[in-house]
Amino acid sequence: MSVDGLIVVDKPSGMTSHDVVARIRRFARTRRVGHGGTLDPMATGVLVIGVGRATRLLTYVIGAGKRYTATIRLGQSTITDDAEGDVVTQASAGGITDEQVRAGLLPLTGEIDQVPSAVSAIKIDGQRAYKRVRDGEAVQLAARRVTVSRLDLLDVRRPTPELVDLDVDVTCSSGTYIRAIARDLGVALGVGGHLTALRRTAVGGFELTEAVTLDELAEREPQDVVNLPVEAAARRFFTSRQADAAEAKVLSHGGPLEPAGIDGPYAVFDPAGGLIAIVSERGGRARAEIVLAPA
Repeated sequence: MSVDGLIVVDKPSGMTSHDVVARIRRFARTRRVGHGGTLDPMATGVLVIGVGRATRLLTYVIGAGKRYTATIRLGQSTITDDAEGDVVTQASAGGITDEQVRAGLLPLTGEIDQVPSAVSAIKIDGQRAYKRVRDGEAVQLAARRVTVSRLDLLDVRRPTPELVDLDVDVTCSSGTYIRAIARDLGVALGVGGHLTALRRTAVGGFELTEAVTLDELAEREPQDVVNLPVEAAARRFFTSRQADAAEAKVLSHGGPLEPAGIDGPYAVFDPAGGLIAIVSERGGRARAEIVLAPA
């Protein structure tokens, strides 16, 4: 039995991305499982899981754009920039108007230099930043260029006279921290801010509407766990090129093909429809970035 493909999971709150991977390893009865982009334990929503050969596609999934719905609370900042951390500052947000909120969101849109949350998975000298923070170190990460192509304010609520809750819809590049948007908005408005809810609604072309829950996956047989076989996943994510039998043999052994003038990377399939490799064209040749033909 061979299980190769992607699973679009609706991650529940309270689990790490690694927890989800561990669960699916049991469901699929294979150790060859990985995820395409970490979600914090508090967050829910789209987590793309690769099984078998499809784990090699995850590097492309990780780099894809993301979309989120989130709730930002103004009036409090926390050590983690989200609701899981201790409150470190408080200031009344009661005087903040809707117009000030919209004005504060504008500089956080477009191409921006964003300092990631100190409690992140970024490595500093081989150790995760969040581990250093939990060990009592002061961590300062360098700013990174990210793109926030959409930052829509959906709703403004005032649960207490001191607090303001904002629901937002965010479309952004890989590497963008929604917690950092909450933090930076709070700083700009002078009252502090942190994230209280986060739901990822899309990764690349994979959307929440096609996601399955872990409970649903637990009811399936191991061979039925994958809901997007590796060939279908590649066709969804990449431009396709059809190889003839001779080309398929060359490419499956890592050899180059003649270029086809396709902007890469793109997927190459054999005459039977099997996925051979992900290819890019450089130096006048079409060369495999990864070979996926079964051994």
